[in-house]
Amino acid sequence: MTRIGILGATGYTALELIELLLRHPGAEITALTTRQEGEPHVASVHPRLAGRLDLKLENLDTADLAARADCVFSCLPHAASAEAIVPLLEAGVRCVDFSADYRLNSPEIYAKWYDHQHPDAERLGHVVYGLPELFREQIREAALVANPGCYPTSAILALAPLLKTGLIRREGIIVDSKSGVSGGGRTPKLNFHYPECNENFSAYGVGKHRHMPEIDQYLSQAADGPVEVIFTPHLVPMDRGILSTAYSVPTGNATEADLKAALREFYAGEPFVRVVDNPPGTKDVTRTNNCHIAVRVVRGRVITLSAIDNLIKGASGAAVQNFNLMFGHPETTGLL
Repeated sequence: MTRIGILGATGYTALELIELLLRHPGAEITALTTRQEGEPHVASVHPRLAGRLDLKLENLDTADLAARADCVFSCLPHAASAEAIVPLLEAGVRCVDFSADYRLNSPEIYAKWYDHQHPDAERLGHVVYGLPELFREQIREAALVANPGCYPTSAILALAPLLKTGLIRREGIIVDSKSGVSGGGRTPKLNFHYPECNENFSAYGVGKHRHMPEIDQYLSQAADGPVEVIFTPHLVPMDRGILSTAYSVPTGNATEADLKAALREFYAGEPFVRVVDNPPGTKDVTRTNNCHIAVRVVRGRVITLSAIDNLIKGASGAAVQNFNLMFGHPETTGLL
């Protein structure tokens, strides 16, 4: 039984993580942290957990947390997450980081997009990216895993196989994504306020969303050459889910059947990726760790569509999938 600590346990991703771990036969949640005053009971923060988990959210120091946990999931925001993780790693605790702190390889690119000097810059470029479909073997041995962003998960899974096999060009890729409101987190923000987002559909972060360099980095690795996507996210008035539509240019005369075959071959045996015939919808994958992908060829362009649940495959489900690999459990444990 692996003892689990969760940093920053008040948010949506922490709640999803707790619910997944409660049904995991090899995990025991032993510590939850918060910076809130008063050490609230978890059920007062997340009423869905009433009668299911009897723990308080505490403000624990590194020594206390390391003594109570073998693995820590950090749901803290960027910068704060790295500062908390470093002493835990030094104490021998393995970590899965939900923030963006260890996803990028360059401290300069991190500083540019996150407006903050990285507190653990020398570790960048040496942390495994937690996308099992691409980095499974590295994840198994990792002390620290950088859990992917939700938008990058949907985009990378849709495009990496086609770039890796050379079926699409590296240039001219456009990723158009739509996400439910939970992607903005639990902290109140004006544009996520009900009267603002209900019956509304809007783009945000156009040309400057922080997930763009993350998508670039891992698609460039898949393509073995530089990739710079144009990424535009949109807010949809629904609770959860991401649908990404990626537009790319084929390198030759590959047919739709060829592209679908390449995707199916790449994901053969993957427990959570399905290459489907019809364009997927977010309800097809709600509350699952699945990603559904479809492909079309239209007027000389390749259109790849990808649907995930942003809180599961885009966050907490991926984290449990990584945990399973790190601690020797079957990869689907707690997720099916």
